[in-house]
Amino acid sequence: MPILKHFAAYPDELKLQVRQLVLQGRLGEVLRHKYPAAHAVTTDSALYDYVLELKNRFLRKTPPLSRVAYDSKLRVLRNALGTHSTISRVQGNRLKAKREIRVASLFKEAPAEFLKMIVVHELAHLKEGEHDKAFYQLCVMMAPDYHQLEFDLRLYLTQLELQQGQGAT
Repeated sequence: MPILKHFAAYPDELKLQVRQLVLQGRLGEVLRHKYPAAHAVTTDSALYDYVLELKNRFLRKTPPLSRVAYDSKLRVLRNALGTHSTISRVQGNRLKAKREIRVASLFKEAPAEFLKMIVVHELAHLKEGEHDKAFYQLCVMMAPDYHQLEFDLRLYLTQLELQQGQGAT
């Protein structure tokens, strides 16, 4: 039976359903049916515009972003899918902060819904530092189907691992 590392915190009943899809070789088919198209946000400047539009719609009062980019160095299948960082520097007698969001390059070719989920997640960190109730409420405010997208993204990552031969076994 496959071990599903992306589903460790999920109930056994859900894990069993995912295992069955994997064993039947139907996981990719299910995902392609539900998310048939990739997005067109493939450059760093397009990603910046995309993130800024979401930020301006939902988080106008948060500090500005100095950079948004795809990052090929993020180890998608082992570490983070996206990162947010604040770099503080002293300039004269002032403390200046630059905020950056980086998204794993994997999302250049992913379905649009998964890119949105990652961007929403990283934007929520501008206001809420911890993965607590307030953080997830903010994510749901920006993307009402956030929890389903997060689950489906875990399915997508599992499928990618299967395709790469690393397997979820």
